Amino acid sequence: MRTLIFRTTAPYLTALMVLFSIFVLLRGHNEPGGGFIGGLIAASAFAIYGIACGVSPVRRALYFHPMAISAFGLLVSATSGVVSLFFDVPFLTGLWTTIDLLGLPVDFSTVILFDIGVYFVVLGSITSIALALEEREHA
Repeated sequence: MRTLIFRTTAPYLTALMVLFSIFVLLRGHNEPGGGFIGGLIAASAFAIYGIACGVSPVRRALYFHPMAISAFGLLVSATSGVVSLFFDVPFLTGLWTTIDLLGLPVDFSTVILFDIGVYFVVLGSITSIALALEEREHA
């Protein structure tokens, strides 16, 4: 299904879906959404791009190997849990702080760090599976 219209619109649709996945990731802190759903949306975006343009352009767009992205996400999620141990609270206890960013106070927590890690784990693993299936289909 590599029609001209699909190949032309797929990069724009992919960019829009990745942007929406980041929105869902960040709003999931207080409302429905989060790292898992955001990662699924981003992986779906790259799957659509892979169906339209092939596996090679997706691998170039990701820059890193999907399993490396997944491993990075696992590291980030584990780090968010380990931070709580330094404050003598149980593992994965949420900690909040305020960071001064360009003169504006920004609330930051280990919970959002955990969600970002889950986002990368889901994005990397599902994209890796989708790319492997797409490569096998065209081999």
